[in-house]
Amino acid sequence: MTDILVVAELYEGKNRKTTLSAVAFARQVAEATSGAFDILSIGEGANAAAQELAGFGARKILETEIAGGYVAENLAATVAGAAKGYGVVVAAGTAYGKDLLSRAAGKLAAGVAPDISAVRVDGGELVYTRPMYAGNVIATMKVTTPIQFVTVRQTDFEAAAASGGSSPIEKFAAQADEVAKRLRFGSLESVKSERPELTEADVIVAGGRALKSEDNFKNVIDPLADALGAAVGASRAACDAGYVAADLQIGQTGKLVAPKLYLAIGISGAIQHLAGMKGSKVIVAINKDKEAPIAQVADYFFVADLFDAVPALTEAVKKLATAG
Repeated sequence: MTDILVVAELYEGKNRKTTLSAVAFARQVAEATSGAFDILSIGEGANAAAQELAGFGARKILETEIAGGYVAENLAATVAGAAKGYGVVVAAGTAYGKDLLSRAAGKLAAGVAPDISAVRVDGGELVYTRPMYAGNVIATMKVTTPIQFVTVRQTDFEAAAASGGSSPIEKFAAQADEVAKRLRFGSLESVKSERPELTEADVIVAGGRALKSEDNFKNVIDPLADALGAAVGASRAACDAGYVAADLQIGQTGKLVAPKLYLAIGISGAIQHLAGMKGSKVIVAINKDKEAPIAQVADYFFVADLFDAVPALTEAVKKLATAG
């Protein structure tokens, strides 16, 4: 029997959707080992976030309100304290999850399985699968310490749906940390957008180097994204060329996404990019080069000039929206 603790990811006092990928992992492991899972809601706004998480089937919700914005050192000791008594501690494999869980694991001298894509039980032990080298190598691994820390790829663990019921909420006292006393939260500068957040969007329109300029990116990609209510992403080449900000990069060294619909516009499909989006449910690509690597993963591949095809597609989407 393995009990699991899910560490929720909060932003501006609300749960991130990525937390539900960690919940999906926890449900799977709990069912396979006849265990149970709890959720730790920690940070600023933890009380309201705990209320949101009460309907996902956890045995209980632990709530720790810690004001002052996210600083890993402020939270790590509390996560390490809450982890005692659990076999596995899990969070989504985001910058938050990787930062916080690695620090908490260090305090307990515990092993970490990062960025996993699958888990199974073999001989009573948990065996993790994770891609390496942009997915060219698939590694299997075990963690041999009494408490295992895990971060999961949200592209491979679909967000858990609410299961009904209402988990009890318990206060969990924040743990003191000498390191945290020497730090303070300064400020957070975040980009506000009316579009969906890239890692949580159901539809993504992504552009590549073939757009040739920042103006073309705005004039071609943005209208289609607006018509679809989609998030905007980009290949590394487009970001490096300065067409869009670096935080829109999708790929192995950017953000991992798995929307219901992914439109790749003028993206050749370098392996680095494919590693970040090939988990998308439906992939549509538009490219002049019929031999472009992205054709190998696309469900629909259109050989066309994007400067003709995308404006036409945008108009068609607008007409459908009006007719509907």
